[in-house]
Amino acid sequence: MKDLRWLDGIPVSAMACDRNGICVFLNDQAAQTFAKDGGHALLGQSLLDCHPEPARSRFAAQLATPRSNSYTIEKNGKKKFIHQTPWFRDGVFAGVVEMSFEIPFDLPHFTRQPS
Repeated sequence: MKDLRWLDGIPVSAMACDRNGICVFLNDQAAQTFAKDGGHALLGQSLLDCHPEPARSRFAAQLATPRSNSYTIEKNGKKKFIHQTPWFRDGVFAGVVEMSFEIPFDLPHFTRQPS
């Protein structure tokens, strides 16, 4: 992957796997978030092995039929937005990227109308 060190400078956990679920990138925050699973040692490892059921089956289905998956979680008094989405190289499905970041519990929502 190209130089993505800028992802270490923002409060976002970012990781990517190839189409087989093998971790090909994680930034420092992702390594911290997944320290109990190995942190930076996850590079080159199957991310399927890190997921308990039913998350493992959902992730495997996402690899088989590329599609996005978004949700929020609450853990340790923090609320996070998780977004998993396919990434492509030269128009061909190459894997899945997951980005997660903390969000406020009272997140404003705005509906914008075209002008």
